Order: sequence, then C-alpha cells, then structure tokens
Amino acid sequence: MTIPDSIARLPARTPELAELLIRWADINSGSGHRAGLDRMLDALRAKFSRFPGAQLEELPCPGTADALRIRLRPEARTQLLFSGHFDTVYEETDPFQQCRWLDAERVNGPGVTDMKGGIVTMLAALQAFEQTPHAGEIGWEVLLTPDEETGSHGSRAHFVAAAKRAQFGFVFEPTRPNGDIVRSRKGTGGVVVKCHGRAGHAAKVPSDARNAILALGEFLQAANQLPAELPGVLVNVANISGGGPATNVVPDFATAELDLRVTKISDRALLTTRLEQLASIINAREGLRLELDLRFNRPPKECLPLEEKLFPEWQLAARDVGVAPFSWVHTGGASDGNFLAECGLPTFDGIGPIGDHLHSAREFIIVPTMATRAQIVALFLHRLAAGEITLA
Repeated sequence: MTIPDSIARLPARTPELAELLIRWADINSGSGHRAGLDRMLDALRAKFSRFPGAQLEELPCPGTADALRIRLRPEARTQLLFSGHFDTVYEETDPFQQCRWLDAERVNGPGVTDMKGGIVTMLAALQAFEQTPHAGEIGWEVLLTPDEETGSHGSRAHFVAAAKRAQFGFVFEPTRPNGDIVRSRKGTGGVVVKCHGRAGHAAKVPSDARNAILALGEFLQAANQLPAELPGVLVNVANISGGGPATNVVPDFATAELDLRVTKISDRALLTTRLEQLASIINAREGLRLELDLRFNRPPKECLPLEEKLFPEWQLAARDVGVAPFSWVHTGGASDGNFLAECGLPTFDGIGPIGDHLHSAREFIIVPTMATRAQIVALFLHRLAAGEITLA
C-alpha cells in the first residue's frame, strides 16, 4: 500500500491550513450580509483560481450573493462534484465575530466547522490529489454557495444542474463529533398555521366568542405528539403569537410556525394528511377556522446503493492514512446533499473536519482534522483515478 507524497504530507500543512481557516472565518459572511458574502467570494476565487486550467464562473443566486463554480477537465470520462457553502448563521450584528485558540488543537470561531473548515479541507484534498500520477483521469466541479443556512433557495437550481454532470458527489459538512460521516439525512419543511376565531368581551357570560389562541394551542399540542405516531417524523413548534394589547378581549387570531422533518419521501404525505386531519377537528367547530400553509424544502437524503458499495473503500482509505475507525449515521439536520440525493447522485456527506457546538458562540473545530480528513478524500480520489475503485 503506497500513499502518494502529496497526500502523506498533508498533516505537515496543518499550520498553513489553520492560518487560512482563521483568515476566512474572520470574514463575516452571515447569510444576510451581502457585503461580507461578496468579500468571502473574492477570497475563495483567489484560492481556487490557482488550479492550472481551472474554469471559474460566478453563478447568480436570486435574493443573495453569487455562487462560485470551479471546473477542471470537464471532458474527462469520470466527473465528480464537490459541494460547500460559505455563508454562516452569524450575521453582521452578531457579537460572535472573531476566532480564538482554545488550546493547541481547537479553534473557536464563527463558521470554523460549519463550514469554512470544510471548504479548507476540500481545497487541501484537491491540491493533494492534483499532484498524484493519475489525476488527469478525473474531472471535477466545485460548487460553493452563499445561502445554505437559509434553505438554498437561490442556489438549488445550480445543484440540480451540477448533479446531472457528475457521477458521484462529496459534501464537506462537518463530520460528527465522534468521527462518523453522514449516511442519510432528514428532509426539511415547515408549516405556518393561522387560526381565526371570534372576538368578544372577556366578561360576557355566556360568551359567543371563540378564542383563537386556545384553539391553536389545542392543534399544536396534538401536532407535537405526531412523532410518537409516525416514526422518522420530527415536529417542532418554533414560535407562536396572538391576541392584542387588551386582556379583556377574547383573541380572534393566533398564528404559529412549525419546523417539520421527515426520514423518507413517503413520510411527507403521511405527515401532511395527519396535520390536515388535526386541523379539521378545529374547523368542525362553529366560529373557528384553522389554515395550514405547508411547504417542504429539502427532500430526505436517503442512502443510495453506490454509496453502500463504496463506503468500505472510504473506511479503508481512512485506515490507510491512520484515521481511527468510524461508521456513518442518520442525522436530522439537512444539507445540500439532500438536493443531490433527490437528483439521484450518489454522495458522501458530512466528510469535513471534526468540531462541535455549531450555530452557537461555542462553535469550535479540531484543527488537525482538516488535514487528516483531506487525506481520506485525496486517497480515495487517487484510487478512483488509478482504477482501484470503480463507480459501476
């Protein structure tokens, strides 16, 4: 078993990779901060343009900044897709803005794991792979997007187009804290619930008013119990409002938003039916009307047969570069890998560096794992290019 020098040397590049990560994470690129997203796009373009022969193109994403596409050897028989997002959940006004070292191996900072560290890992893996002897056998496309944290509404069409050109995909969302990668993900959606009642004086007895808050609360309590009835479904009551400033008025309107997650495509119809049935119980009562505006965004990422076939090769590459054994798991969080799975593109997801406490001021990355995870990617690509692994 021989590991090309460029791959073996990746851990020695850890200080360089850490410096790049901190520089990128210190650029605020919250999903709603257009100027920061543009600065981050410039920084990415500067790095990825250094691949000789690479074709770079900025792609419009309606409602947000541009995405960046990098293609190399589009004429090659084997085509691979590498995905990452450069937006974060930390907006321009968030107090969490700068990186700091927690100890010799961990950096705390905005987006260090989710997922600027993932993009650094991707970059390092491709740099190492390009120095291997059979790299010319594989063409690759990198798609870096600015709106994953808000649902990828502007960039989704670019994923659909890219998936049609590729035979396998790689999504550099973070590895699980124990080292596992992602086998499958739940699909995401949401529902806005509006309940209309009938106003009246709170002191009137008997009352002909209909309290919209109480009716909505009854619906929400029932909806919250659906995961016990429908395995693989998650329901989260995210926010609720209703009534007015006067407490002596029976409120005639209330609204709430729910986060919905499903494990299988078939779960969508089941969940929709049950929510509509719960709403019909309220609607059967005189003076009350409950409306559902239900939408699903990301479909579930279900594990495809080629992923099952190739995962042992991924584990073997990890073992050969000295990474501790790991498995792969189902997770409730969605990613752009969900879109690729919907298009039928086999994809390894959650293959980025190890960290934890995402979406909080405690977010951190274990810095050396950028290099070791890049080694796994690069060695897998090398073996694919050399014909030791096939996509058949």
